[in-house]
Amino acid sequence: MKRRGVVAGLACLCLFVFTAVCAAGDKKIAGVTFPGEKVVAGKTLTLNGVALKKKFGFVKVYAGGFYMENPSSNPDTMINSEQAKQFVLHYLTSKATKEKLQDGFIDAIEDANPSVLVKAQQANIKKYASWLDADMAPGKIQVTTYVPGKGLTVVYQGVEKGTITDKDFIKMYFTYNFGEDADSKLRKGYSGR
Repeated sequence: MKRRGVVAGLACLCLFVFTAVCAAGDKKIAGVTFPGEKVVAGKTLTLNGVALKKKFGFVKVYAGGFYMENPSSNPDTMINSEQAKQFVLHYLTSKATKEKLQDGFIDAIEDANPSVLVKAQQANIKKYASWLDADMAPGKIQVTTYVPGKGLTVVYQGVEKGTITDKDFIKMYFTYNFGEDADSKLRKGYSGR
């Protein structure tokens, strides 16, 4: 009887240790757990950092995770490196209407980039914004993935919307997330700091 108790105790301890080791790189924010690693286009990506987007200081809009092949906290590397990268956004509110998302994306990417690029990339900016074509709600997900040689692909609420291959737009997209004029709280979280 005593032996069974020892064996059961050891089995529970092993299960606990195994679970802790497997989930060691996972991160949780606002009730959303992001796995420490994932495979994208045959590449293993590591969770670089997580962030919580808030509006008006109290409305939790989404919990986001940023993945890279070679994690970095250097903004230049996060913007310019030719490696697979992915944003995963888990929405937490039903207040994120398609109009707000489209207008917010356009305003943010235009504010974060030089006006010459913004003018030259109007078609791609509008194309990306058009893919944000439905209201978000808690549990809905947006995934934006960059794969070198393929481009920047958006999957919105489980539907692949398209891919933009223009390198200037792709740089603009990552500048809007990691450049000097990006949201500082999001940039800090995605940078793993």
